[in-house]
Amino acid sequence: MLHLLNRSLSVALAILWIGGPLFAIDAEAKEVIKTLPRSVSSSLDRNQIPIEAVSVSVIEIEPAYPGKHVSKDILSWRAAASMNPASTMKILTTLAGLDILGPQYRWRTNIYTDGVIRQGTLKGNLYLQGTGDPKLIPEELAKLMKSLQALGIQKIDGNLFFDRSAYAPSVMEHNTIDGEALRAYNVPPDPLLYAFRTLSFQLSKSRTADFIDISYTPALSRLKVDNQMQLVDRACDNWKSNILFNLDPEASNKTDQLVVAQFSGAFPNTCRDVNYNVVALDANTFLTQGFAAAWELSGGTWRHPPVGKNGNVPLAARLLLQFEGINLADDVLDINKYSNNVMARQVLLTLALEKMGKPATTSNGELVIQSWLKQNGLDFPGLVIENGSGLSRNEAISTEQMNQLLFTARNLPVGNIFYNSLPIAGTDGTMKNRLMAQLRKFLHLKKKPEVRMKTGSLVDVRAISGYVISKSGKMYAVSSFINHPNAWRGLEAHDQLLSWLMEDGPEPKHAR
Repeated sequence: MLHLLNRSLSVALAILWIGGPLFAIDAEAKEVIKTLPRSVSSSLDRNQIPIEAVSVSVIEIEPAYPGKHVSKDILSWRAAASMNPASTMKILTTLAGLDILGPQYRWRTNIYTDGVIRQGTLKGNLYLQGTGDPKLIPEELAKLMKSLQALGIQKIDGNLFFDRSAYAPSVMEHNTIDGEALRAYNVPPDPLLYAFRTLSFQLSKSRTADFIDISYTPALSRLKVDNQMQLVDRACDNWKSNILFNLDPEASNKTDQLVVAQFSGAFPNTCRDVNYNVVALDANTFLTQGFAAAWELSGGTWRHPPVGKNGNVPLAARLLLQFEGINLADDVLDINKYSNNVMARQVLLTLALEKMGKPATTSNGELVIQSWLKQNGLDFPGLVIENGSGLSRNEAISTEQMNQLLFTARNLPVGNIFYNSLPIAGTDGTMKNRLMAQLRKFLHLKKKPEVRMKTGSLVDVRAISGYVISKSGKMYAVSSFINHPNAWRGLEAHDQLLSWLMEDGPEPKHAR
């Protein structure tokens, strides 16, 4: 294994029982700890999580010479066991994506037409051909509209056709592991994914009167909000439980008809600016109405409200423009900071598309990643990639392998970009509210510890993987998985592990 090959210090035998004292080591070698820190094992005991359901790997990463690092094992507990990593699997997908595609890679959305432009009017249909831009959001679509208008188009007399041939149909199927098809984290991949296909409603008691304000994003051309909610004098906790949401099911399949989003039930008068996110429209309706609204907001007009349908670009159609989205480095920031599942899945499919051609499949994406691992001298027995996001009951990797990835990243040109994409404890992303009390202990230090950690959670799974810069300035890579029905109680144990590393772990004892 790579970090073992780079290890410059010999490894002494370690005790195997939990909670025991550290084995004495001589001045020339550092113990590889094979027992969990007391604070971690105590937390696991309190929360009824058996140690056999836990895997932990910690390595120290040191610079050897400019641009290159070496590593040595610090702690290993069931580190070779393949386990479900939940969203920490995004580390593999994003690191491979950055190194293979390059941080400046940009997705392309091509716009074709079978018509002509006359006196400011495009007489003909528009064909949108996607390559999987994971962040085609309203701000980006507004730029696309300005590019269309720069071609001399003010009015469109035609319909919309969507070419999704970049992906195999199987990867676009809306399958879930929990049956929550309307939840944003379950959105399936789409070569023409717009705004994550998610309607985000903002609800708040009006500051000037006793009624409820409801707004939404992205703008849709034919969506109406029917607000039948009643204000109640109640705390804002669990505000969703008393709200009923309904979308006209017939209109949702007819892109040229009005869609009504109805809210009813009780809304607490103490709530301010809460978000209700829902995946409630089929992909074609959502994209058609989003595209139409964006065109209208840019000042463009339609000869008639457009109808959107599936359809590949005809051979006779001509390219109007090629729109490039934001770069991969910025996408990876969103994927890792906020654990965006569909964006990670689309990075995996992009690897397949760019390296093996269309239609992109998950299995081809896995082949590309396996080839990348081999090129970097990494052999990962037991690795299972189902979609690359960790939203899976089948994906598997070991904490030892995860740390090999973290170590490899430090020796890659994209290492700093990857490092900066990870959530910072107490600051942002999924770690924003973690380790707050522990970090306060170091406020007096000029150079404070830092924790950059990808998190993962599923029912029965809690996971962390990332870097800790300790109070003495040492860099540790740490990965830990808990696979157990009580895993949801494991946050404390993981925080104890990270706190232990911020303090540099146990001070080594020397042989007398």
